[in-house]
Amino acid sequence: MSGDRTPLPVAIVAGLHAGARRAAVEEILRTVPGSVALHHDLTSAVHSAVHRTVRDAGGLLDSGDAPLVNDCACCALREDLVPELLRLAGENRYRLAVVELWDSVEPQAMAGVIADAGAPLALTGVATVTDPALVLPYLSNGDDLADAGLAAAPTDQRTVADTFARQLEYPTVIALGADGSHPQDVEPADDSDHALLAQLTPGARRVRVDSGALGAVLLAGFDVAAAAARVHPACALLPQEADEHEVSTFVWRRERPFHPQRLYAALEDLTCAAARSRGRFWLADRPDTLLSWDAAGGALCVESAGPWLAALPDAAWEMVPAERRLAASLDWHPEHGDRCQYLTFTSPGLDRDGLSALLDSCLLTDDEYAAGRERWQQLSHAFDDLLDPVT
Repeated sequence: MSGDRTPLPVAIVAGLHAGARRAAVEEILRTVPGSVALHHDLTSAVHSAVHRTVRDAGGLLDSGDAPLVNDCACCALREDLVPELLRLAGENRYRLAVVELWDSVEPQAMAGVIADAGAPLALTGVATVTDPALVLPYLSNGDDLADAGLAAAPTDQRTVADTFARQLEYPTVIALGADGSHPQDVEPADDSDHALLAQLTPGARRVRVDSGALGAVLLAGFDVAAAAARVHPACALLPQEADEHEVSTFVWRRERPFHPQRLYAALEDLTCAAARSRGRFWLADRPDTLLSWDAAGGALCVESAGPWLAALPDAAWEMVPAERRLAASLDWHPEHGDRCQYLTFTSPGLDRDGLSALLDSCLLTDDEYAAGRERWQQLSHAFDDLLDPVT
């Protein structure tokens, strides 16, 4: 391949709503001349291999199987994806390669794989295709992917809800289409469905699959580093305050730390209070640790996201991404630095007042706060089992 050859534009199209996703890819192939779609089907991977197909607007061009890697279908996809894209790039006759991800494969991981391939490929767009009528049912679905036949590996412990949430929140494009396989009890999308989707994806452009514009949008360009920052707990682009068509987003921000035992006791009520909640927070007994809050489908994931910037020596700041330094500077507190409580809750029928009162009750009281850090460290370490599990 010559060094001055134009890189092959690559767009990722993801989504758990398989019917809507397939329709979107067909629409791109139809409206973007010279486009080709690459798809790895993981459906039967637990038994044999990952099945690969390559097609254009006229139909199937090529097919084959990629062997499993460590009994992991998603690993096989990673190993096979870039060589296939490089092969297509080498043919020098395609204007756009569309990577149609299988149902539960998340776009962020595959975006990194493609971006790391370098010059022969140029990632120009990432979209998740969704049926707005199914957003709330999927966000409320706490079933394991394995139970739904959607696990990408034997060790896959994700749920339908948390996988769907991450598929929605990473891309810069949300493509709106009908899945075509609605359960009978699901009504067509209404204003509240669209309001919920809009509040959950504040940084994304929403494009109808049948508008004819999706292909052009996916050729516009994609910044992998900016996308990663947009979902990183330390500087995530979180939903804004909103109240529209009976769907609300409540943003709760405070400065002082949580009392670990009181917050732990309230976790179940807080997790079930909204269809989706996200953010970052700090505990009095772990004042230097930035903790992420990620809840959907009635389940909560709390994880350490590393130290707060205020806990780092000045020399270490140069190793921190600029997006994070900027986010921290916007709300820098003279005593706590970037330590803060920043949680968002999005749902129909949200009880803002009840949520606010419950969260406030979990903070240190005036007397507890005034006692200082040495006393905070003596509080019950209620989150140890979540954050430091015994292996």
